[in-house]
Amino acid sequence: MMENSLSSRMQMAIRRITGRGKLTEADIDEMMREVRLSLLEADVNFRVVKTFTANIKEQAIGEKILKGLNPGQQVVKIVHDELKRVMGDENAPLTFENNGLTTFMTIGLQGSGKTTSIGKLGVYLRKNLKKKVMFIAADVYRPAAIDQLITIGKQIGIEVYDEGLKDAREIVKNGLKYAKEKNYDVAIIDTAGRLHIDETMMQELVDVKKIANPSEILLTVDAMTGQDAAQIAKSFHDQLNATGAILTKLDGDTRGGAALSIREVSGIPIKFASSGEGMDTFEPFHPERMASRILGMGDVLTLIDKATEAIDEDEAKNMMEKMMSDNFNYYDLLKQFKMIKRMGSISKLMGFIPGMGNIKKAASQIDDKQFDKMAVIINSMTDKEKKNPTLIDKSSGRRQRIAKGAGVNVSDVNNLRQALETQKKMVKTMSSMSEKDLEDLQKDPSKLMNKLPQRSNTGKGKGKGNFRR
Repeated sequence: MMENSLSSRMQMAIRRITGRGKLTEADIDEMMREVRLSLLEADVNFRVVKTFTANIKEQAIGEKILKGLNPGQQVVKIVHDELKRVMGDENAPLTFENNGLTTFMTIGLQGSGKTTSIGKLGVYLRKNLKKKVMFIAADVYRPAAIDQLITIGKQIGIEVYDEGLKDAREIVKNGLKYAKEKNYDVAIIDTAGRLHIDETMMQELVDVKKIANPSEILLTVDAMTGQDAAQIAKSFHDQLNATGAILTKLDGDTRGGAALSIREVSGIPIKFASSGEGMDTFEPFHPERMASRILGMGDVLTLIDKATEAIDEDEAKNMMEKMMSDNFNYYDLLKQFKMIKRMGSISKLMGFIPGMGNIKKAASQIDDKQFDKMAVIINSMTDKEKKNPTLIDKSSGRRQRIAKGAGVNVSDVNNLRQALETQKKMVKTMSSMSEKDLEDLQKDPSKLMNKLPQRSNTGKGKGKGNFRR
């Protein structure tokens, strides 16, 4: 799947022209053929592909680009900016009422992930925007949908208003009255989901819209449906005037067709992207960040957002101070492992780091349970050994005892020792950077990779590390 993804193909296409001293129109044509194929294989709408490639070629073959400095880099910027434009230029925020209850209405076909997305949206609103949220169960054609919403509500601690399989219009009317009485900030309505769009369903949605007068009509779209998602979105938008889309099942950038087609075809901005089953796998959709991820340029801002959410500021400050001192020990390393695990899977986090796109396939094979394994090794140490790593460094007997206690090989203990040393060297390298170095990193974060300690195949030599997972 990863080898055939939009990201891999797009990166391969632009790699043909980066690093060259000059470009010809033939070079651009060759790149555009690859770009066109990568978009079509990702199931991007044909009209979107045609406009996209035409716009890039028109800008790329200008005399200023072909004869300018670093023409390849300039073309990459053109591709990045066009990707961003197609997906909507910038994040479209949610709209809230200034006073009283704000109502969101969710719509979408059955199987699009609508009910789960409501749960994720509720968690997001409560956690990030401090809103008091309630759900209204108005999908009365499928009893399982009501049960699912109630189950999700109990799981995340959000109240669900339901009246069973009564008329959806009455349920919405009564539910909104209840939400106002209980002083809720936001009421999210789960509406009918069908296997296909039909006249009865659409009329009911139109009626619910009139009753609720929602601030947002959010359409959930399954990213795996590719360009069909854009046509479905257009059908809903034509009759309901949706205000935003939630793109579900967006597994990284392995399927970019829906993301690149919806805005251009339907006119609906993508407001959120969702992947995975967890209630925390939900984030605002930023076209610029997605464009960077597709082109393998990383997504440092999203990585920072995730770190900010998962790690307390004082906790991070204390950890950094400890790492910059000579007292960084196994207790501290264990705390660091726990911090990283709270941010998500290692393979997904690596996808956000500039310069790591080419090894993302290998990263996907990293077993996140390695952190648990290393925690077991640390917990097999004595209190003195955790506080004073040099005790283990000087004694092979201690390493053998720790390995036996943890049920691992001595080489695993040695790998953990190397991980501790690598962390120390990394922080010292960053702390010794000049202001100019830091400014350069802000402009191009991938340069950080050149400044970090390099790993050695032999493990010999000063400043080298051979920690392997």
